[in-house]
Amino acid sequence: MTARIIMKLVVTDIVQDTPSVKIFTLKHPLRPELPAQSAGAHVDVRLPDGKIRQYSLCSDPDDNSVYKIAVRKEDNGRGGSRWLHDNVELGTILHVTAPRNNFPLDAKARRNIFIAGGIGITPFISLVFASRKLGIPFELNYCFRSPADAPTLRILQEICTPQELRLWTSEGEVCNRYSVESIGAPVEGTHVYCCGPNALVEAVRNKTQDWPEEQIHFEVFAATLDENFKPEPFDIKIASTGKVIRVAANQSALDALQENGFNIASSCALGVCGSCECGYSDGVVIHRDSVLSVSARQDKMMPCVSRARVAVTLNL
Repeated sequence: MTARIIMKLVVTDIVQDTPSVKIFTLKHPLRPELPAQSAGAHVDVRLPDGKIRQYSLCSDPDDNSVYKIAVRKEDNGRGGSRWLHDNVELGTILHVTAPRNNFPLDAKARRNIFIAGGIGITPFISLVFASRKLGIPFELNYCFRSPADAPTLRILQEICTPQELRLWTSEGEVCNRYSVESIGAPVEGTHVYCCGPNALVEAVRNKTQDWPEEQIHFEVFAATLDENFKPEPFDIKIASTGKVIRVAANQSALDALQENGFNIASSCALGVCGSCECGYSDGVVIHRDSVLSVSARQDKMMPCVSRARVAVTLNL
């Protein structure tokens, strides 16, 4: 895969949306339009220390004059959000990639059920705009602790009707938690989209396990947790040359490939962005990403986190 375009964008507006969330507006300093975005897309923000973070675009996807991202400050995170909150001001230049979409809207859907928790609400702003443009009815279930802590709530209340926007709280005087039982049984033409904390995502996964795969969509920006996983060494065979590369137990397949001269695009190194996707054959892959669908895993893998039993042949 080729690397995405990296642009130097200027921060033209900063909104303190909640006590822990800022919304940054990014604009090209010279060009009137940025590379096209689609509903559900995200961008990579490359920080001065080399860190890369993914953020969903949270605005009208038809407006390519700006990109907007909402960033929650994570005091116990990996440092990217703290840097953005503490150092970025009006006029700051950020290195940002062209959008990539692992959470696209299905234009053929007859109805959409959107389920979001906390900062996982961000991609749904663009999905709401797109659903309305396509004439697809939707309900947006937004789960949060309290209205004061709910990112982009004011924006959603402006672009959604009360019937479309359903608010669920877990704290405060009125505790009204969301139940995945409301999703119901599979319905032809109805699509379910979910983004949020692991507990919410897993609850929706369990509830929709009998739904057709093509009607269920998830977006995650956190690594898969598996404390019992023990990586083993394995071999990579390069289909075009027959070369065999040994991957050590303490090494990722992506690192091994890059050390052997393969210029594979990468970004998150967590199996959530989809940048390093590779085709494979002749092997049993241990998939540990959060991007590929069940059907896509039959011949594709993410070498940043996924491994193989004994050996795998990559289509490189």
